[in-house]
Amino acid sequence: MYLFCSSFCILEMRMKMLEKLEEISEYQFQDKKLLKQAMTHSSYANEHNLGKLNCNERLEFLGDAVLEIVSSEYLYGKFPKLSEGELTKKRASMVCEPALAFSAREMGLPAFLLLGKGEELTGGRKRDSIISDAAEALIGAIYLDGGFANAKEFILNHILNDLENKQLFFDSKTILQEFVQGKGKNQIAYHLLKEEGPDHDKKFTVEALVAGKSVGQGSGHTKKAAEQAAAYEAVKRLKSREGELCT
Repeated sequence: MYLFCSSFCILEMRMKMLEKLEEISEYQFQDKKLLKQAMTHSSYANEHNLGKLNCNERLEFLGDAVLEIVSSEYLYGKFPKLSEGELTKKRASMVCEPALAFSAREMGLPAFLLLGKGEELTGGRKRDSIISDAAEALIGAIYLDGGFANAKEFILNHILNDLENKQLFFDSKTILQEFVQGKGKNQIAYHLLKEEGPDHDKKFTVEALVAGKSVGQGSGHTKKAAEQAAAYEAVKRLKSREGELCT
């Protein structure tokens, strides 16, 4: 009896989680199994003997293709004067793994992932590769359930939204370097302030320095991510107060 109640409670909790994800994604699934599959990592499928075909990898494959055509169409219309090469570079930066993970985190997607115990314990819920794959799987699931128009709407609302700010974040180290060089200053240095947490779940805090002066701080689960966050904060500050680097 207890086992039945426990299993029923877990099932009910998962249903509520899926309903919450539908609310966030602004799409109501006809086939709820597709939504659950989109959130099912291979580690969870293996641990629960669901079989290789019941994880989100096939949906990810489909979603990747849908994302490419939607983002290509979007860029083609938005930037009529860019060449094919420039459009390809811009698309690559928009839908790369870190960019997708960034968008998925803004939605709160990691909270809905079904991971195996081992993957959970080693920080899988915070890993860009797993999060971005789930985002593409969700796109694939929406496409299968509701067609291209609904998948396109989701992508425009949740992946290609606030694009200028997202591009600023992912190009912030380059933008900061160009800003500094434009002021005739030296190269930027990134200094590690602290390192916290166990090996599988590290958190790094870094500051960006120009001529020994701190211009921004940021944190991340890798040193590279922390440097990017520090540069982003520096660029935002310097854009609002352009005289910051002047001596």
